[in-house]
Amino acid sequence: MHQLNKLQTIIYNAGGIILLIGAMLPMFLSDATVAPYVYSVGALMFCAMQFLQRYEGQNITIRRLRRQQILGAIALLATGGLMFCSLYGVSPFDGPEWQMVLAIGAVLEVYTAFRIPAELNKEQH
Repeated sequence: MHQLNKLQTIIYNAGGIILLIGAMLPMFLSDATVAPYVYSVGALMFCAMQFLQRYEGQNITIRRLRRQQILGAIALLATGGLMFCSLYGVSPFDGPEWQMVLAIGAVLEVYTAFRIPAELNKEQH
C-alpha cells in the first residue's frame, strides 16, 4: 500500500481530529452553527489524504477493503453536506439524517482501519 509522506500524514491525522471535533460539537453546544464548517474542513483533509493512498497488489481481500474504505470516506464527505442542509433547513434533508450517514461512514472507516493492516501483514508473511 502506498504510504503517505510526513506532511500528508500530518494533514491526515489533523483532519481526523478536526473531523471528530466537528462531529461532537452539536452534542456540547446549544448553538452549533460552526459545527458543519469545522467538520467539513476536517473531513476534506482526512478524506483527501485517504484518496491519495493506493494499493497496487493483487490481493482481492485488500482491494475489497480499500473500496469499503473509499465508500466510508465518501459517506464522511456526504455527512458534511447533510450537516449544512440541516443547518440551513434545506428540504428534504433538514433533519438529523447526517447522523446516520456519519455512523455508516464511521463503521466502515473503523472496520477497514483494523482489517487492512492485518491483511497487509498476512500478505507480507
